[in-house]
Amino acid sequence: MFEFLQNLEPLQQGFWYTAIAASFIFLIQTVLTFVGGSHGDVVHADFSGDSHADSPFQLFSFRNLINFLLGFGWSGVAFYGSIGNKSLLIFVSALVGAGFIFLFFILILQIMKLTEDNTFKMENLIGRAGEVYLTIPADMSGKGKITISVNGTSHELPAMTEEKESIPSGGSVRVTYIYDKILVVSKI
Repeated sequence: MFEFLQNLEPLQQGFWYTAIAASFIFLIQTVLTFVGGSHGDVVHADFSGDSHADSPFQLFSFRNLINFLLGFGWSGVAFYGSIGNKSLLIFVSALVGAGFIFLFFILILQIMKLTEDNTFKMENLIGRAGEVYLTIPADMSGKGKITISVNGTSHELPAMTEEKESIPSGGSVRVTYIYDKILVVSKI
């Protein structure tokens, strides 16, 4: 199956064997990732002594080793005929391998952004400013409405005030606390 490798120089054989082995392991990791197996990163070579299982990216992990070897091996195979200096070829291959780790890091950061919790929670409104949409009666005697923006989304919510004067439409208010799912606001 790998007869074509027999007539190659030892360095070129090394690049080919590295590329094929890393590709095979990468394929297995990818399948396990999409199937839902958590076996894609079984070796944790974290040298600090404590486990960072909740961190999205570890520099010294089995997955990063495979990413490095994938870039290293295939760039060595690809550039073997065009870069005559073997030291330079190994250096370029190592740079490409490091680039693969960097690309994986960027990819993980982008995926982690998708998992951010942007759920609307009224508790997060305390201290935020908004604008009165419907006049808010004085002394908690009735409800008005305010428009408030959270995470780039505008919400229209019921509001009351403890102030002695009503707050007219268009006025600026700040949420002081929440009473029975109604925002209690004060004039800014």
